[in-house]
Amino acid sequence: MTKILLVEDEVQIQELVRFNLEKDGFTVITALNGEQGLELARREKPELIIIDTTIPMFDGFDIIKSLRSQEGTKVVPIIILSSSNDVLDKIIGLELGADDFLSKPFSPRELSARIKARVREVQRKTETKASQLRWGALEIALDSYTVTIADEPLNLTIKEYELLVLFVTNPYQVFSREYLIQKVWGNLSTTGTRALDVHISHLRNKLKSLGPVLDSVRGIGYTFTHRPRT
Repeated sequence: MTKILLVEDEVQIQELVRFNLEKDGFTVITALNGEQGLELARREKPELIIIDTTIPMFDGFDIIKSLRSQEGTKVVPIIILSSSNDVLDKIIGLELGADDFLSKPFSPRELSARIKARVREVQRKTETKASQLRWGALEIALDSYTVTIADEPLNLTIKEYELLVLFVTNPYQVFSREYLIQKVWGNLSTTGTRALDVHISHLRNKLKSLGPVLDSVRGIGYTFTHRPRT
């Protein structure tokens, strides 16, 4: 069974979420504060983490940063729960490495559906046979989620990495913004085009040593146009 870590300080919400997820066949471990959540993440190795943004002893954003900086939790899917519906909070959370964002109050069925979508996504990735992508000086190790340019490591967020893999495996193909959001953030994502554009801007900046690599297609989206030197 899929093991889920729920970091939520409101006991009533914690129990409600736990009850519904266990009913759907998930194993749920819980933490009431950030410190406990980080310890359980390291020790229990959950396959997905749900984090409330406003919890004692480290807020949710600090926990995400810490999780994404550690090898054991670098690519574990993270879903944010928040009382805020502020677009800026969503952008910050997703930029720090969260995979999804759900505003309170929410439907337990919707949360369960989002979790299942994330679990399927991870399973598809682990089933891929290719272990490395090469495109000129750019190399992507799919098994370790690492990217280098001319053997120099590139520090990407998980969403920047997923966008880059999609582009490199489909060079010169034009992708709509809606398609990119659906592929990278998932079918149930409420992520807007603004968050996508921010990720693309950061990715372009990190790939600038390759020259122009990501072109905007007016009114549609983006395409990977980098032509490696032979």
